[in-house]
Amino acid sequence: MDTLIGGMFPEIHLPMALAVVLLGFIGGVLSGFIGSGGAFFMTPGMMNLGVSGVVAVASNITHKFGKAIIGSRKHAQMGNVDKRLAFFMLVTALLGVRLAVWINSLLFKGAGGSGHGEGGKSPAADLYISAIFISILTFVALSMLKDALRPSTGEGPSRKIADFLGRLNLKPVIRFPVSDVELSLWVLLPVGLATGYLAGTIGVGGFIGVPAMIYIFGIPTAVAAGTELFLAVFMGAFGALNYAYEGFVDLRLTFLLFLGSLVGVHLGAYGVKVLSERVIRLSTGIIILLCVFSRAAAVPVYLAQLGKIRLDPALIPVCNGASTFLLFGAGISGAGMILYFVLKAHRERRRIHTTLAVPRTQAG
Repeated sequence: MDTLIGGMFPEIHLPMALAVVLLGFIGGVLSGFIGSGGAFFMTPGMMNLGVSGVVAVASNITHKFGKAIIGSRKHAQMGNVDKRLAFFMLVTALLGVRLAVWINSLLFKGAGGSGHGEGGKSPAADLYISAIFISILTFVALSMLKDALRPSTGEGPSRKIADFLGRLNLKPVIRFPVSDVELSLWVLLPVGLATGYLAGTIGVGGFIGVPAMIYIFGIPTAVAAGTELFLAVFMGAFGALNYAYEGFVDLRLTFLLFLGSLVGVHLGAYGVKVLSERVIRLSTGIIILLCVFSRAAAVPVYLAQLGKIRLDPALIPVCNGASTFLLFGAGISGAGMILYFVLKAHRERRRIHTTLAVPRTQAG
């Protein structure tokens, strides 16, 4: 692929632009449906289109910053944001973001020996980002599938970890009225660091932040989601500034993602209303697992580029093709399923409305 600006940013032709808009749309649908930022699809999707992993992460975290503002505002209006908790987590979250940017930049700039990866690529950085994706998202996907397939007991999320940490009584302990919990500072700070590090590395901090708030802190799910979005505003802004300073943010990609995601997110959010929670968890787990397989298919190419393994050159397009097929297949089928049920629910709603309107007309 042709590259611009010192061989780092891709040249965006019409097919490339349309593909990025499609990534944003699918990512937006999945984001509204799952309640996450959709970076688990958009970041590897850009990598499959030939964008360097660091540029993909940088451009996506900039895109996420704008969406987080909108999402956190809606949650704040519903009283689902614990700002006090978010600011305490932010202390180490920003350190985590900075650490992630430093590692990604170091791997990218050291790849070619001349300050940037050769040809705008950095197999070391791409391998590192892919490895983090695979390890984190495998755990998330399997946890979701296990939860979805487990017989429903009608109980809320498990409080075993939260109750255990509460009994330890690690001083200092801080009270958070909105979340209605008391938390040790020594529990808050590591969770903030991990959330910021993952947000800065792969753009997916919420996959750690939200479960940690629910199962480790013991706070309600709605407050966890709203607080993570509020936290994401600051992490996204800080990450965008850090990556922009390093010269990795491609605003063209960011705006193209926005063009698709701002439409898709509203459709995905409607899908949550018409599907059961178990179906949501099951479909989400399958989609994320297919995204993991997609990244795994690209790993041999990065290892070969680094000289760690020998790979027949004829297999490189096969691996890249399999990675792209799995990712777009997962995204298109997942978004297609959501849109099908959204359209079905819309038609059913119109049918009921028409049925109710007919007797009124006859009576008049």
